[in-house]
Amino acid sequence: MVTTAPWLPSPGTAQPSPVTPRPGPLGTIAWPASGVSAAGISGIGVLPGPGASQPVPIASVAKVMTAYIILRDHPLGAGEPGPAIVVQPGEAAAYPAQRRNGDSLVPVAAGEQLTERQALEALLLPSADNVAWILARWDAGSQAAFTAQMNTTARRLGMTDTHYTDPSGLSASTTSTAADQVRLGMAAMSEPALAHIVALRSAVIPVAGVVRNYNTLLGQDGITGLKTGSDTAAGGCILLAARQQARGRDTLIVAATFGQPGTMATMLPNALQAGHQLVLALDRALAGPSAQHVSSKKAGKYPGTGHHRARATAKSAGLQGS
Repeated sequence: MVTTAPWLPSPGTAQPSPVTPRPGPLGTIAWPASGVSAAGISGIGVLPGPGASQPVPIASVAKVMTAYIILRDHPLGAGEPGPAIVVQPGEAAAYPAQRRNGDSLVPVAAGEQLTERQALEALLLPSADNVAWILARWDAGSQAAFTAQMNTTARRLGMTDTHYTDPSGLSASTTSTAADQVRLGMAAMSEPALAHIVALRSAVIPVAGVVRNYNTLLGQDGITGLKTGSDTAAGGCILLAARQQARGRDTLIVAATFGQPGTMATMLPNALQAGHQLVLALDRALAGPSAQHVSSKKAGKYPGTGHHRARATAKSAGLQGS
């Protein structure tokens, strides 16, 4: 799949996904019956669903870490475009072969200048693998050096069962757990520029033109963003963020479900459907009586992920890929 001929899933056409009721500190939650799942709730922590700690391929959900590191190393203020990133001749020349391979791409041209913000929009909305590789080279000098940063940052965020092997998630050897990606999602949503970009339905990129977000759930039931992924190794994957009012407070929910089954045409809609149902289940649980008695000691805590702390502590060092 290539963004020059985008296929955007319509989750409303999918049938409701089978669920597995499972008791927990918020009462019984209906988790997706297929794949692996977890959730995080601000003020409570990580809630493990089925297979929450099982490492699996995550496809383009890996791009959340790519964006997180770019913004840690090159912060963007509100509305700032950021520095220019120049597409190198070899990166442009590789595009035809990458397209024949079925990679998730945006067209690029040698000498093209993308602002940092535009590059992140291309990375996170149409899930451009080639922009992930360009950003890695721009930030760290090479994909290998950038991938090492991804793994170092994962450890510092408490993502102990995660192993990145590339910046795009195209490689099936990039694996993580639903619980680890929830931890990253909580940290990522504390970065204002990242939270703003993943909430966009579309953006305009040089050469590529208008690009659209594969997350067709935006605006539904408080859902504000994060990242889709799908390929034959990973199945359908979704990491969702939603804002809800719970007990009179604004509450961030991050829900992950990976390995949703289906064909190449249906696995991403199936993941979107399963993720949407999980967000609704968590919303109902937060409104229930059990939520009144929950403390962060009863659920798995995620590490301190405030924007400034995460930046300081981390600094040292499809539809393939949709």
